[in-house]
Amino acid sequence: MDKPGNLLRVLSLKDAVGVGLGAIIGAGIFVVTGVAAGIAGPAFLISLLLAGTVATFNALSSAQLAAVYPQSGGTYEYGYRLLNPYMGFAAGWMFLMSKLAAGSVVAIGFGSYFYLLLPYGSPLALSIAAVFMLTLANFFGIKKTGYLNLFIVGLTILALIYFAVSGLPEIDENNFIPFAPFGLSGIAEATALLFFAFTGYARIATLAEEVKEPEITIPRAVIITIASAIILYVLVSLVAVGVVGAEAMAFNKSPLQLVASSMRTPGISAVITLGASTAMLGVLLSQILGISRMMLAMGRRQDLFPMLERVHSKYQVPHLGILFTGLIIVALCLFGTFEFILASAAFTILLYYSITNIAAYVQPKNERRFGLVVPVLGLLGCLLIALSLDAKVMLSGISLLLLGFIIRFLVKRFI
Repeated sequence: MDKPGNLLRVLSLKDAVGVGLGAIIGAGIFVVTGVAAGIAGPAFLISLLLAGTVATFNALSSAQLAAVYPQSGGTYEYGYRLLNPYMGFAAGWMFLMSKLAAGSVVAIGFGSYFYLLLPYGSPLALSIAAVFMLTLANFFGIKKTGYLNLFIVGLTILALIYFAVSGLPEIDENNFIPFAPFGLSGIAEATALLFFAFTGYARIATLAEEVKEPEITIPRAVIITIASAIILYVLVSLVAVGVVGAEAMAFNKSPLQLVASSMRTPGISAVITLGASTAMLGVLLSQILGISRMMLAMGRRQDLFPMLERVHSKYQVPHLGILFTGLIIVALCLFGTFEFILASAAFTILLYYSITNIAAYVQPKNERRFGLVVPVLGLLGCLLIALSLDAKVMLSGISLLLLGFIIRFLVKRFI
């Protein structure tokens, strides 16, 4: 049934871009934009561009590394090869912690949104059903999963384009005055928040072992993904602020639905609810993909249980990693997400990308594509964003990291 082995290289440029967009376009655009509007006012549009710029530097570092080291695991792999095993493990462990928590959050988000369209059963039951179905879908090979992902992402993007086109004629320029009521500090804080809305592009690098011609495809896919996400986010946010104003968005947990309800376009509210539902599905699908591949990579080096490196002989997917991922996300949905993990998500992402940029910085000169300025600016961006985090968040993140090293020691010692 299974064996330690290689995965299939079947993902094209289109598939890789779909995975990246599926990972990015989720709770960020449908939820976080409202919070950012409350922090910075209409000037959160500037924050969005700044966050996208920092994310672009990090994305280019990831692309440069993945093109040379096209194995599953992303920064976990680069940390091992270019830095040391401890840095590599730290990146892999923090990736797992943040993405497992995020997976449960988007699953619950899907249940809440989809229940508005089909009020049968309960939101929790819909969340569990979504995890079950997407876990099952992951078993039947990366190519079929890629087709499903493209379909889901396509629906989400069409919904957001319909929203933006519908709202452009209804923009009121008075809603942009005052533009920056909370000054530079508000813009900086909103930038830190919105940075995390862009971080899904790393999923492309995590799946590098399944991408065709990775040295060419991955850099192109990352650049197309981040550029598309920035343009879409800015356009949608511009319309949202212009139609209802930043203050109204700030006091609503579903800001785009609020905006849609004030539009005159037929069916726009239902379209946005459907778009939010498919966005959550897309993120959840990409989370299961990325987490299971990280488990595979860490199982190969016995940083986690060695059985996680098993690849199904027929479908050539890390089926045990997929199964464990689904079970953990279901458990988090049923018993409540761990606040400890969620509070540390910001720190874990920053640590992951900091290690990415350090690894890109020490790459041999002949392997670099973008020069030293890219990882330097990426690392500086991560450090500046970290300055806006609460000290308790950093302490909880460090505690999580220490827990990971304890588990690693036990696995290597006794298994």
